[in-house]
Amino acid sequence: MSSLIEHYPSAEFFDELLDAERQPRPAARALFEHLRALDAAGLDERREAVNAAIMTMGITFTVYSEAGNIDRAWPFDIIPRVLSRKEWTRIEEGLKQRLTALNMFINDLYNEQNIVRDGVFPLEVLEGSRNFRAQCKGITPRFGVWAHVCGTDLVRDKDGTVYVLEDNLRVPSGVSYMLENRQLMKRLFPDLFQASDILPVDDYPARLHDTLAALSPRTGLRPVVVVLTPGIYNSAYFEHSYLAQKMGAFLVEGSDLVVGEDDYVYMKTVSGLRRVDVIYRRIDDDFLDPEVFRPDSALGVKGLMRAWRAGHVGIANAPGAGVADDKVVYAFVPKVIRYYLNEEPIIPNVPSYLCMVEEDREYVLANLDKLVVKPANESGGYGMLIGPRATPEQRDEFAALIRANPRNYMAQPTLALSTAPTLVDHHLEPRHLDLRPFILQSDKLYCTTGGLTRVAMQAGSLVVNSSQGGGAKDTWIVDVD
Repeated sequence: MSSLIEHYPSAEFFDELLDAERQPRPAARALFEHLRALDAAGLDERREAVNAAIMTMGITFTVYSEAGNIDRAWPFDIIPRVLSRKEWTRIEEGLKQRLTALNMFINDLYNEQNIVRDGVFPLEVLEGSRNFRAQCKGITPRFGVWAHVCGTDLVRDKDGTVYVLEDNLRVPSGVSYMLENRQLMKRLFPDLFQASDILPVDDYPARLHDTLAALSPRTGLRPVVVVLTPGIYNSAYFEHSYLAQKMGAFLVEGSDLVVGEDDYVYMKTVSGLRRVDVIYRRIDDDFLDPEVFRPDSALGVKGLMRAWRAGHVGIANAPGAGVADDKVVYAFVPKVIRYYLNEEPIIPNVPSYLCMVEEDREYVLANLDKLVVKPANESGGYGMLIGPRATPEQRDEFAALIRANPRNYMAQPTLALSTAPTLVDHHLEPRHLDLRPFILQSDKLYCTTGGLTRVAMQAGSLVVNSSQGGGAKDTWIVDVD
């Protein structure tokens, strides 16, 4: 019997399983030995079992296309990504540090704006922010926290350094897939879970509920928590319904809620109206309240901002939190951490060039063939230029876009993202990946032990988003000596 791992190619980049001498990294020894005992037939059998389970459990995501919305089975790779607890402890500290500072930053922007007055954060960037909501000025939510749920994307470069790639502070998604990935792996490799000290992720729904419950304006009783979804056609609807069920919360659409003359939010039930204490909203700001934002929105709740401003309901994430979810603002986060916490950032940013700065802009325009260029407010990997793989025509098009609106663009060097073994056809191949842990903040801070590892399923690709052909892996944080 020939083991697939023996034929796994030598690493061109930093590999999460094997070091430069092709030896397993300490946290991955048990996984390596297990893979060495399996041949192609054994892995294929497990892959077929997990694909059948995904279909049975209805784990899907939606892809929007010209042909309509298409539900697809969750693309899952059965070879996990492994990190040590020692490494993870420092990453967790860095993630908590980052979210703490970002929430202080958001609260400052909507109130005193000291960071602007002190010249640390440019007024030009704030004035050019698509996600700054003037309607939120003067508000300080409970605990001073605006972004209660954050999904921070991490990448590892060729030298092993872990960087923050971006912060997702508006309506970050993917945590349900992290949880389901773990359940699938427990079914596939029960013996490995018994032999390895893999830290759990299963407590996330309870932690999320506690985070939300702390926002309730009513004390002394169990709060009524709802998950506000745009509906079944949203790409993350599986996650909305999944989290509502796991938390014991109500899954509602905008039409299920009403704001009374008393500025309290009520849920329509067969027994009449029931007061709502906390809303975990999965709707963008623009569609949240037609009285304040887009008047044509049929997804939100008229008067919701009045109720929130009056302190009659908690909303997570708070309207306006997206002001810090901007790829240009991202470049200032190290300064934000130093300003509010008087600490050095634990996890570094990827070096960045701001096209609004003349010197940076000239460098970017002269080096488009070497850089990744990103628009400030796009997500999901859309609207960006991967310079080394772009055509001359595409680079020329982006040069024109940058010159026309330099505030909207930033650039970064093309990182040699780390790889991990991925089952492709009937053999293992290295594929690039990133990692999205989830951090919660209200009266307490919590970080998942691991997160959603997203993997580019195409050889050489750096695009890990499921909507563009990426897949996912379970992430194991292993307690080893």
